[in-house]
Amino acid sequence: MKLWRRVFLTGFALWLLTVVVTFATGNPNLIPTLVLLGSFLVPVTFVLWAFTRRHSGEVTSELLFSTFVTGGVLGVLAASLLETYLLHPSPLFFLGVGLIEEAAKLAALAFLCRRLQHKYAVDGVILGAAVGFGFAAFESAGYAFTALFTQQGMSLMTLVETELLRGVLAPVGHGLWTATLGGVLFSASGRRHFALTGRLLVTYLGVAVLHALWDGWQSIAQVITDVARDPHLFTLLSWGGLVGVSLIGVAWLLVVRRQADREIAAPLWRVPITY
Repeated sequence: MKLWRRVFLTGFALWLLTVVVTFATGNPNLIPTLVLLGSFLVPVTFVLWAFTRRHSGEVTSELLFSTFVTGGVLGVLAASLLETYLLHPSPLFFLGVGLIEEAAKLAALAFLCRRLQHKYAVDGVILGAAVGFGFAAFESAGYAFTALFTQQGMSLMTLVETELLRGVLAPVGHGLWTATLGGVLFSASGRRHFALTGRLLVTYLGVAVLHALWDGWQSIAQVITDVARDPHLFTLLSWGGLVGVSLIGVAWLLVVRRQADREIAAPLWRVPITY
């Protein structure tokens, strides 16, 4: 059995066991274990799966760990600071969140990978996914911990529901968006230096819009439901919109990945080298 499958199955079994024991005993000391297992299981599994598809030997396990942990934390901290001081309630709030968080993750990725001698687009997809999933893991841990506290007191059920939902949605969120950005960043760059290109800028703006739609789609669905005066529309619109945004994101990543494969297949004399 492949490593990523063993990690997922073992981690999921441990998470289920922790849920059962926590509910049975009511021991609050188990809550950090529950939060960490539930928040990191899916992101770590996907990063391990992506690691097996790297192109360059420069993408080591140490670099992958660094981009996942360091990149994830730096992205979360930078986004938190910028959102706190730059954003205010407005119709464009979610767009601001998308622009800030995607910029923070892109900057963290470029900083951590700046010393790579060869910047292949395939590796950019993998390392971008690592930063994105690291961001998602730490963010999910925060959401899970916050969900524990309700007006009626601490609610383990709300915590578990939050972790399940974010775990299911994790593959089509931060990891997907930053993987797309990473592939374009590496593809648009020279072999030694990153480059700011029109394609990278368009990708960044497009990914930020997808991010904003993902975060704000429930609000959009609620407005449409109120206008239509049909309460049954809300659930359909909410999930339908998220599925639509996810499909666009996956299709975009597949395009970037195909372009990366063509880059690998191209003869060396056709690959531009800039300094």
